[in-house]
Amino acid sequence: MTNALRVAVLPGDAIGPEIMAQAIRVFDIVQKHRDVAFDLIECPFGAGAYFSHGTAFPEETRTTCDAVDAILKGPVGLSHEESKIIPVEEQPERGAILPLRARYNTFANFRPIFLSRQMAHFSPLKESIIGDGIDILLIRELVGGLYFGEKERGVNSDGQRYVREVLEYDEIQVRQVLRVGFEQAMLRKKRLHNIHKSNVLMSSVFWNEILDEVQQEYPEVEVIHLLVDAAATALCLNPGQFDVMVMENMFGDILSDQGGGILGSLGLMPSACLGPDKAYYEPSHGSAPDIAGKNIANPYSMIGSVAMMLEMSFGMKSESDAVWQAMKSVFEAGYSTADLSARSDMTLVSTVEFGDRVMDSLDALLR
Repeated sequence: MTNALRVAVLPGDAIGPEIMAQAIRVFDIVQKHRDVAFDLIECPFGAGAYFSHGTAFPEETRTTCDAVDAILKGPVGLSHEESKIIPVEEQPERGAILPLRARYNTFANFRPIFLSRQMAHFSPLKESIIGDGIDILLIRELVGGLYFGEKERGVNSDGQRYVREVLEYDEIQVRQVLRVGFEQAMLRKKRLHNIHKSNVLMSSVFWNEILDEVQQEYPEVEVIHLLVDAAATALCLNPGQFDVMVMENMFGDILSDQGGGILGSLGLMPSACLGPDKAYYEPSHGSAPDIAGKNIANPYSMIGSVAMMLEMSFGMKSESDAVWQAMKSVFEAGYSTADLSARSDMTLVSTVEFGDRVMDSLDALLR
């Protein structure tokens, strides 16, 4: 038996612990059938951590995350009204998520927008638009741009309140994420959509200049340049034209949520956040406090995040593929949870029951 792979488990808030409980079952099944062991270490993180520890990203969690091989994070946050109880700087997005990204320089965010033909009924798009399915990899720069720039608010000399936020990138930040985009394009269809807004933003002009330089290293990759607003329209009208998309932080935040929309739910979108030395994995969706405790949240995106971890951090591609296949098989057999839009002839099951069916299928696939 090899040494155990250590994973920090951050269950998060609201539905986070419910879907996390199903996701971590994957580790038990994988180690049951493979010569591998996982050491899962649960840590406080998010709004719950603020109330229990006085900070959304406690020092004990930072220490654990520093020491592990990978991090699995559930969704964090409370309702708008509940969030007001927490100081602005400690609200989970500012006090936990952004510091987590910065600490491990997780500059490359992988968000797969995937829907098989058999799962097309989840999407609000017409069957004729979906065709044989949707399979897009959106790569978002995650530690730069407007979200991480200098921020200031106050009252100016005219007595008017104002706010100032700076969008800043250096060429190293841009180059490293573009290389990730080109590398992924090489592994897929050798087609890369570069999403920008260079007709207005100087940051996009700079981005495109760096892209032209990086492109020389990947002559086999076809680059298609597309303005971000046109890309938003194209995702709805013809998602099949896209394979790999690469973009800066805010564009990626917005378009990946739109990707969830064309799938029918962000509950169908896991993600990976990769840095040079460590990665964390999380659903793209929020904590859905309105359905917390009802046992109806679909754990697909949380389980899918484990699948991404198995492949991307631990090199276990066949096991990762088996997790994806297990989840697809449950949907294709006609089962769903109540939080996902579904055909009227689908059988609705609970969060736990969906997890049971996925694990039964995975267990059989790994034998």
